[in-house]
Amino acid sequence: MIDRRMSDPTVTLTRCNDYSQLKISEAIEKLFTLLGGLDKFVRRGDTVLLKPNFIAPKSRHHATQTDPAIIIETARLLKDFGARPFVADSPAWTDTYACIKALKLEEPLRKLSVPVKQLDRPQKCRIGADKTSIGISSIALDADVIINLPKFKSHQQLVTTFAVKNMFGCVSGKQKALWHFRKGKKADNFCQLLIEIYKFLNPVLTIIDAVIAMDGPGPINGRARPLGWIIGGTDPIACETICAGLVGIEPENLPIIKTARKIKFGCSNPSEIQIAGDNFPEQVCTDFQMPQMIPIRFSLPHVCKSICKQVILLVKPITKKS
Repeated sequence: MIDRRMSDPTVTLTRCNDYSQLKISEAIEKLFTLLGGLDKFVRRGDTVLLKPNFIAPKSRHHATQTDPAIIIETARLLKDFGARPFVADSPAWTDTYACIKALKLEEPLRKLSVPVKQLDRPQKCRIGADKTSIGISSIALDADVIINLPKFKSHQQLVTTFAVKNMFGCVSGKQKALWHFRKGKKADNFCQLLIEIYKFLNPVLTIIDAVIAMDGPGPINGRARPLGWIIGGTDPIACETICAGLVGIEPENLPIIKTARKIKFGCSNPSEIQIAGDNFPEQVCTDFQMPQMIPIRFSLPHVCKSICKQVILLVKPITKKS
């Protein structure tokens, strides 16, 4: 992968109240323009992993996953530029193909000739100062460029997830549940793991889908609620900080931002973050429902149960066909 580091703590804000093709297309184009142009991030011929938030096969109306319009219009822009985008993830439940089907993305991506892949074939990688060995999908590692496409959501273990955690999906399969067990006893340890994975994979850009967000008991079963923003930037912590502000959350109350400050990663000082595009609203959202928190750490029985459930979910479609 090309080594493109975070450039500056600029965060783009674009008002967008629905997922119509024209509005999303204009918003994505505007985002790239505000950050210096598409050619600042991608070269013609590059393979580009579009890493959405696919977690469980639910329709767009649940706001559980990155909306298909965001994925399609980002892919279209890249194709028109001459890059070679593909869409891939390693969802917690079932697989990428089931999530694509639930979002009715199969046909639009086929028409654009954009491949869909499962982030499998893990390769052992040493990450962070302590050289933690973790299995990251070789499909993600082989991409020339990664563009991070997370969903703006509440999260019962981390309060919210805006940018950083989405790259955890590049850890293949149920290894993610195992890392909850290994590192989840202390929030700092787990959040540092998430940050180190993000740093290792080094996405060139994060584009956050907050047109319709999720609050309440996220990241799967929360409430879909209008928010009306698309947020972008190269510094994920700056993005997380601005996202927190949009819903009236103090950044220091979010475990990922708190850990980032401790290890001096990214910019979490709102006064040092430059807003590009639409102005930060004078009146922020005041009715964002916070989740009821549960432990980050999964017990070993929970991990085993999760693995068994995933196997059943993956086998069920095969048995139906036969």
